[in-house]
Amino acid sequence: MSTRAAAPDPDVNLLLSRQLCFALHSTTLALGRVYARALAPLDLTYTQYLAMLVLWETDAIPVKRLGARLMLDSGTLTPLLKRMEAAGLVARRRDPDDERRVLVTLTEAGAALKEAARDVPARIGAACSVSGVDLAALKGDLEALRSALSGPSAGAPPKDTD
Repeated sequence: MSTRAAAPDPDVNLLLSRQLCFALHSTTLALGRVYARALAPLDLTYTQYLAMLVLWETDAIPVKRLGARLMLDSGTLTPLLKRMEAAGLVARRRDPDDERRVLVTLTEAGAALKEAARDVPARIGAACSVSGVDLAALKGDLEALRSALSGPSAGAPPKDTD
């Protein structure tokens, strides 16, 4: 009988179940399904809802600033805004103070939708509360992680400590 411990499996860190990225990705997919059910009565997609949140907070925002707030590039944001404009929720127009900028503003219908959306955060909170997870702490942790991953040293190889 050998008393030597088995060598650790060098591929254990390549298991899907060990990946932080998959835990975040699969949770985001599940949360997206919860949002889809909550937003269906408003006829909004999740990304449209995020854009509406920014516009309800700050109407008449430059497209570039809206993209920065949502962390979306123009290739994603432009078609999103076109669909929202076709739905009558927003209008896009040139900034009279700087013709190079395009401003996004709420229409009457877009502003009125805010009232119907008031219960969405409570519905999402109720769905998530069954997890027993401290959602405020989780949100803070995720924001800290995002900030660290967005910093200048994100993705850099570890420094030698010899």
